Formats: sequence, structure tokens, C-alpha cells
Amino acid sequence: MDNNILLSVLIWLPIFVGIIFLFLKRYSSLLGLLNILFNFIIFLISVKLLYDFDNSITSFQFYSKTPWFQQLGINYEIGLDVFSVSLVLLNCFIGLIISLFNFSSNVYKNEKYIGLFLICIGITNGVFIALDAILFYIFFEILLVPMFLIIGRWGSELRIFAAIKFFIYTFLGSIFLLISFIYIYQSIGSFSVEDFQNSYFNFNEQKWLFIAMAFAFAIKIPMFPVHTWLPDAHVQAPTSGSVFLAAILLKIGAFGILRYVLPVVPIGAMEFSYVMIILSLIAIVYIGLVALTQSDMKKLIAFSSISHMGFVTLGFFLLFGVYENTNEVSDATISLNGSFYQVISHGLVSAALFICVGIIYDKFKSKNILSVNGIINVVPKLSWLFVFFCLANCGLPGTSSFVGELLIIISSYKYSLVTSIITATTLVISAGYSLWMVKRVIFGNYSYKDKNLEIHDCDITQLIILGILVLMVIYFGVYPSLLIEFLTPGLEHLSESIIIKAGL
Repeated sequence: MDNNILLSVLIWLPIFVGIIFLFLKRYSSLLGLLNILFNFIIFLISVKLLYDFDNSITSFQFYSKTPWFQQLGINYEIGLDVFSVSLVLLNCFIGLIISLFNFSSNVYKNEKYIGLFLICIGITNGVFIALDAILFYIFFEILLVPMFLIIGRWGSELRIFAAIKFFIYTFLGSIFLLISFIYIYQSIGSFSVEDFQNSYFNFNEQKWLFIAMAFAFAIKIPMFPVHTWLPDAHVQAPTSGSVFLAAILLKIGAFGILRYVLPVVPIGAMEFSYVMIILSLIAIVYIGLVALTQSDMKKLIAFSSISHMGFVTLGFFLLFGVYENTNEVSDATISLNGSFYQVISHGLVSAALFICVGIIYDKFKSKNILSVNGIINVVPKLSWLFVFFCLANCGLPGTSSFVGELLIIISSYKYSLVTSIITATTLVISAGYSLWMVKRVIFGNYSYKDKNLEIHDCDITQLIILGILVLMVIYFGVYPSLLIEFLTPGLEHLSESIIIKAGL
């Protein structure tokens, strides 16, 4: 089967199967196994596409274009570049992890629940694969629906409030995104991403287009100060919902900046780069300090995610200042490399942390750091896995988080000494909240309201899930050149085109 056909399979197969699951009357173990099988097939397809992908080619690969609404210039246009193929693989991998976790859990065995996650995986693949702005927007917007239902139906006590807040924030941002796309179409007569990236707008146009598009994607990341929907969504979402939110949904915002903001309006991005750097630093430091004050494990990890995603946006917008200081495209590319490495690493580490917290909650019926103490005495395997991922979250050398953060700190030093010092403080802050949580939850005297209740450690499926994530975090931590060498040609091409188009 041709790879361009496989791209459509990645989008529509999980959506189609997920819709079928929605109409089933009851859950069974066979259905859970079928869900794992479909996710495994989707993951294998993404692996094949990665294997066939040539990272030395900077143009879109496996490209296909089919007329859709010709009167409006809208086409079913799809393809992959180095960023989208990486994120498609991450998305399909997380989908497989979620399917395994749902099968192992006694809480989330529901045919409609697993069907909605299949739909989410397919729609998200569409976001990353679409090369038509309206097609991208449709996938970007419609993803709200299954996530709204997952949070609103299977979440905790305040799930309706959290789901509505999530919907309103994201929908508000997407309105500005649609207006931007329509304006660009009116100027160039095309919705093609390639035409978007080859277009040119004057300074005032770029300024307003940047504000509109960056606002939409900043909500999705989320950046300070439009981040307040995320802690509520994470706390109220079911475990698998939190895994998908942290590992995948936030990455759509970062992908949008790489795809639509920096290449399309680089002058506007350069003009506001100082503002974006300041907002990123606030997220890194201030939100990290806010995480220190949390007593809910999920809320702490949610604020930690905002802080770590601040690294991603910082790296994106350091591009201009680093090039102005060094006049070397390779130096500017380091910041983008660090950001994208952080995107992949955070997807793995955050998924693992939320899975660990979900297992802890299933066993001890609490996410409160002050209520659940000394669990290493009863669940040692889960405890040591949780300790590892907390250390990875605070950038322990030898883990994937360290690589991305190190590259961005190096870039921030080439930008300014003050910026690098502020950026590096997050290593101390993240160690503070991570180790505080570990000290209270894992170590110390075991305190649980029903000490006579028999609590079992991780089952074999959960150990396999977390073990795979451990291996991946370590592998990308000790052998970063694999991913960096894969990304570098595409990132250098992107950096050079942005710099030239910005007039530097």
C-alpha cells in the first residue's frame, strides 16, 4: 500500500472504528483486546512511515492532494515533514499506551470511553498530517468534542466545569485562528500550507496575524497567562484523559507555532519575540513556584507541564536573538532542536507521571500528597517507577528531559547571560516540587485510612507500560544523537528560511 494512502488510514481508521465502538451496547474483554489491536496496527503504520521517511529531504513527503471544495480553494491535502512524522509516531504510541492502560484498569472499561480515545488519535493524526489550512482547522477544532466528552462524562466531581472551561478557552482561540486563515486566503488565493509559507505580508499584516495565530496556539500549549484551563482539566479528567492532554494535546500548540506562525509571519514573530521570551520565562519560573504550593498530585504535575512547555516556547523565540548575536544558522537551530526534543521528552515523561498517579489513585482513592504517605511499604515497584519519572521530570542527567533543557539553556546563554540564569533556575525549582512529592508520597511512615485493606502492586500490564516508558526516557537521555540527527536537516532548513524571510 502506498504511503500516501497509509496517511489517510492513520486518520480515518481510528475514527471509523471509534465511531463503531460508540454504538456498541456493552464492554467486554474481547472489545478491549480489539482496541489494543487497532491501536497496535495504527502504531505499526506510523513506524513504517518513519522507516520510509527520508530526513534529508526538506520538502513534504508522501504528499497527496485531492480536490474537495474547489469553489473555496479547499483541498484534501496531506503529507509529512520531519516534525509531523515524529509527532504522528508519538501520538500513535501514546494511543497504544492508553489502550493498554485502559485494559488493565478496573475503572475505565467502557466501550464509549475507549471509542472516544480512538477518535482522538485519528483526529490528532489529521492535525499533524493536514497540509491544507482549513483541513487542519477542522481537525484542530473538532478534537474539542471527544475531549470535552471524555472530561465531562468520566471526570471527577467538578468535571462539567472543567470541560466547559477547556471548551471555551480553546474555542475562543480557534476563532482568531480561523480569521487569520481566511485573511491569508484572501491575500494569496490558497489554503495550502506550502503557499502560506511562501507568502509575504507587510509589517502591520504580520503583526496582527502573529497576535491572532500565536494567541490560538498559546492557549493550546498553554502559555502564561492563558494557562488556567489546564490544571482544572487535568485534575478533573480521568487518568487516560490526563495522559492524552499532557502527552499529545499540548503538543498541537507547539506544532502550530512551527507550522503556521514562525514560517508564515517571521517578521511579526521577531517583533514580538521579546514578549514571548518574557512570557516563557514567567511560565518556567513562576508556574514552577506555583507547582511547589500544590497538594494535589495531578495539579502539581499539571503546573509542572506548563513550566516545562515554557521551555518549548522559549526555544522557539530565542531563534531570532541567537542568530543576531552569533550570525550562525547552526546556533539558531540548537534552540529549535532543544524545543522539539523537549516536546517529545515531555510527551513520554508526563504520560508516565499521570499513569503512576492514576494507579496510585485507583489503589489509595486519593491524589492528595498530604494524605497518601509511605506507599513504598506496600507498592514498592510502583513507588520506584514513580521516583524515576519524578527525577526525569526535574531533568536528571541520563534522562530525555535533561537533553532538551540543556540545549535550550545553551541557546539562552548565547542570547543573554541573564536569560540563561533565569532559565537554569527551573532545574532547582522542578527538583524542589518533584522531590517534595516523592518524599511525602513514596517515603516515610505508611499512612492510609484503611491499613487493613489489601493493596496489590502494579500488575504485569502496568509494569510493561511503565517499563517501556522507562526504557524510552533513558534511551533518549543517553543517546540523544539519534533524534537530534534525524531532526537537524529539517530544523536547519526551517531556521534558514525563517531568518531569510525575516530579513536578518
